[in-house]
Amino acid sequence: MNRFPILGITMGDPCGIGPEITVKALSNKEIYATCHPLVVGSAKVVEEAIKICESNLKVNIISDVAEAKFIYGTVDVLNQDTVDIASFVRGKVSEMGGKAAYEAIAKVIDLAMQNKIDATITGPLNKEALNLAGYHYSGHTEIYAKLTNTKDYTMMLADGNLRVVHVSTHVSLREACNRCTKERVFKVIKLAEEACKNLGILKPRVAVAGLNPHSGENGLFGTEEIDEIIPAILKAKSIGIDVDGPIPPDTIFSKAQGGIYDIVVAMYHDQGHIPVKLLGFQYDNKTNKWNAVSGVNITLGLPIIRSSVDHGTAFDQAGKGSANEESLINAINYGTLLAK
Repeated sequence: MNRFPILGITMGDPCGIGPEITVKALSNKEIYATCHPLVVGSAKVVEEAIKICESNLKVNIISDVAEAKFIYGTVDVLNQDTVDIASFVRGKVSEMGGKAAYEAIAKVIDLAMQNKIDATITGPLNKEALNLAGYHYSGHTEIYAKLTNTKDYTMMLADGNLRVVHVSTHVSLREACNRCTKERVFKVIKLAEEACKNLGILKPRVAVAGLNPHSGENGLFGTEEIDEIIPAILKAKSIGIDVDGPIPPDTIFSKAQGGIYDIVVAMYHDQGHIPVKLLGFQYDNKTNKWNAVSGVNITLGLPIIRSSVDHGTAFDQAGKGSANEESLINAINYGTLLAK
């Protein structure tokens, strides 16, 4: 690519910290040295966030990507008139917030599918607000899958050299066990290897976690490893993937963080989320603030690029100007890397 990639950025739920971390992230001059950021959403909300963050940024309101300036100091906003500032309330779940968040997501997906932008970056949304607005999805990943007509997809979390993909995510723990099938585990192993190659890792080393304690201990603590996970691993090996497992869940992430593996296949939501967030989220009890909120969420298997912050809307921090933008900067950097 001979030009900087254009990244469509949504603010997520406007009632949360999304607008503020967007303004803070785009106050970083280094971002404009690698990509062309374009915010999709309410220009009025961006202007309010600039005031809250006491920023000197200006807003360039546009109706088409071609009108963007992509100049540091000016935030290009593809305006969607979805927020009534007069009745807008920060820090609360609302139908208006859910609707605004969804419409911004739908717009960036459409722009990416039309090749008008090169990648999409999403801010945090609130699932309750989303459902109040009539959009019955459990999160970004499912919206992207639906609107891009994608069947085989998965979530990847990354912080530094720790990368984790998931066999299942937003389902009950009981249902997660049911979804650990040979077919699904095999597909996620393939998606994991492909993701690493897209990030420039030529020979990815994939590790697969067990579902049960001690990876089942040869059937003593469960047979899912014997019946489903091991056959999937053997199938992946038969097509040349460098994959190891099943490895006990209580040691696999330490090994990956230590550099033995490039990516881990986790069996369910919390098994994969907890180690990544323990690494990237640092809370200071003395100041009641997050000193670090790093990490990124990437959806694999889509026909377009999507990376996201790895945290929620933090309604309790909205409007204070104190939210940490580190995760959004990471998401922008990952989106830029994948788009090149």
